[in-house]
Amino acid sequence: MLSICGKPDVLVLKEGLAYAAWLSVHVSEERQRLAAEFIGYILRRAWEGGREVHEKAEEVVGEGRAVGSLRLADVREAEVEVGGRRHVVDVLGGGAQPEGGKSGRTLLRIKITAEVDGVGRDYTMTYGRYGKNNAALGFAAARADAGREADAERFAAVIKALTGRKPRVRRMKDGEILLECYEGHLEGLARYAELADAVMTWLEETSQ
Repeated sequence: MLSICGKPDVLVLKEGLAYAAWLSVHVSEERQRLAAEFIGYILRRAWEGGREVHEKAEEVVGEGRAVGSLRLADVREAEVEVGGRRHVVDVLGGGAQPEGGKSGRTLLRIKITAEVDGVGRDYTMTYGRYGKNNAALGFAAARADAGREADAERFAAVIKALTGRKPRVRRMKDGEILLECYEGHLEGLARYAELADAVMTWLEETSQ
């Protein structure tokens, strides 16, 4: 949340400001104008809050405007290091869609089709909101039939190639391996046009 000047009428969720920045580029002309006016107002109030607040607000706006600026297929022959080894990642496609969770909350399922070191498969991760802070967290399990350790490493390579960030890898007592991603990973994924609409809509609709 961005607290500008410490006044309730200008408390703005980071997701809301990024969503407005995205709208200012990707929707109809009238909605773009309204979004741009809102962003201008927030940036002016941020300036009143000091240089640090203004720079943070500008950073969020920049991230929002970058949403949807890339294509998944742009990620070809990307070399990344995971587990002390170099991997070559080719992303072939993917998509994202909301789905209902057992708790009644809306989840976001993201699927990426990719080849890592010549081995291809569909990689699926599901994001939800958790905890008192309503944090956006994504989870995926490595496949046993592909060899959990090797599959987890390839999955992590795909995530790093797309977002620039490695996921957290958790090894459970029963042998299962889980990959955990955070909001920063999701923001990285939102740069891709095939995922952008679903990611930004989900972030905004589940932000409270």
